[in-house]
This record gives sequence, structure tokens and C-alpha cells, in this order.
Amino acid sequence: MNFAGPDFVLAIIAISTGGWLINNWIRARHGYALEDEWGGKTGKADAAQTQQLRAENAELREQIDHFAGRVKVLERIVTDKGTNVAAQIEALRDQPQHEDHT
Repeated sequence: MNFAGPDFVLAIIAISTGGWLINNWIRARHGYALEDEWGGKTGKADAAQTQQLRAENAELREQIDHFAGRVKVLERIVTDKGTNVAAQIEALRDQPQHEDHT
């Protein structure tokens, strides 16, 4: 057995990497914090924090949808000819005003 060749070095690297993967798999399976490549720990996410982030993401998606609709309207205004926009504005002015006197 030759311990000076590159095969020996590659075998050591493969064994070390395999051991690290098996160690993290066992830790994850039993609920322990995982190790990163620098020895730091990565814990499980807090359930309450996860729910809060999901709610925040849903709210942000609604805002994006709202602003996407507004951008579409602005794009239509910018790309339409000025006479078409002016005619639409005048048509709105010509509509009868309905006032509610209650």
C-alpha cells in the first residue's frame, strides 16, 4: 500500500466528506443543529417566526400585484397617443354627475 500517492489523499478527502455528510444526516434526523463547513451551527427555524414570515410574504405579494396593476395602467397611458387619452378624459367630464343627497 502506497501512502505517498494522490490516491491516498483523495481517499482521505472522500472519507472525511462522507463522515461529515453522515454526521449531518444523523443530526438532522434527530433534530439537532447542523454544522456548516466552518464548524458553525445552523438551528431549526422557529415555527412562530416561520408563520410570521409567511404572512409577511403574502402581504408583500398582494402589494406587488396591486402595484403591477398600477404600472399596467401607467404604461397604457404613456404608450397611448395623447389624443386618445384626452378624448377619454373629456368623455369622463361629459358624464352626468350623480350626487347622493341623503
